[in-house]
Amino acid sequence: MTTVTEADALDGLRDALGRLKDREQVAERLLASSAKHSFDPDKELDWDAPFEDGKWFWPPELLSLYDTPMWQRMSEEQRLLLSRHEAAALASLGIWFELILMQLLVRHVYDKSATSAHVRYALTEIEDECRHSKMFARLISHGDTPWYPVSRTHQHLGRLFKTISTTPGSFTATLLGEEVLDWMQRLTFPDERVQPLIRGVTRIHVVEEARHVRYAREELRRQMVTAPKWSREFTRITSGEFARIFSVAFVNPEVYTNIGLDKREAMAQVKASAHRREIMQTGAKKLTDFLDDIGVLRGVGRHLWKSSGLLA
Repeated sequence: MTTVTEADALDGLRDALGRLKDREQVAERLLASSAKHSFDPDKELDWDAPFEDGKWFWPPELLSLYDTPMWQRMSEEQRLLLSRHEAAALASLGIWFELILMQLLVRHVYDKSATSAHVRYALTEIEDECRHSKMFARLISHGDTPWYPVSRTHQHLGRLFKTISTTPGSFTATLLGEEVLDWMQRLTFPDERVQPLIRGVTRIHVVEEARHVRYAREELRRQMVTAPKWSREFTRITSGEFARIFSVAFVNPEVYTNIGLDKREAMAQVKASAHRREIMQTGAKKLTDFLDDIGVLRGVGRHLWKSSGLLA
């Protein structure tokens, strides 16, 4: 007669096989989508067309100083210049984040079967992220703006996170970096007030990032069921701390200096801005709802997410 222990073991094996099958099915669908809907930015976008006078480089409502006292004092020309530099700063942030993501993905698949669809899709995503980083770098150069690296402190914290991150922690951070920017870009690419090149860049990124988000969400959901208890708790804490880092890195203070504004005053007004707080929380809401549903936003981690300003 089968004992309870043996029955439990068989149930566990069936559950594991079911999760593996589901993982492979998701990856196969994403690979098929990648084959149909991947883009070469060097060929898809018109890099030779001049920028159009009077058009924004980022929707004004998404700019950090929008609806602040400083914004009210700025000329239209200075507001447009702010949009140009903030677009470059966000592209720089995107490169930093995608370099972290690519390393986390390589770590994730390091000891997994290279012939599995799950690994093949991870390698496909790395290929996508390489193109995105090159596209963002070309956009920065084309816009005649400086590269805006994150602070040295955030560079070191990024290195630390890559070293200590668990698998579920890596996928939580992946979603944090992708989904807030994705929400903004979904508002940007159909906006006819925005420069055509910016709209083209964001359109490509939105289409391809949709697959990355699906991959990360499905894997994170599985990991929050199967990972050891200590790993799940560590993920809650580290993801909350990374949310705090990310929310600060989202605004680069050197932008204000480079367009002739007082950096300290600008940063103080951004911090006090109810509009900016609403934008960041709205941009993160789809993600935070998902993380709450799968058990990431609990305990100390939840308090850290709230202190980041991304969770109401």
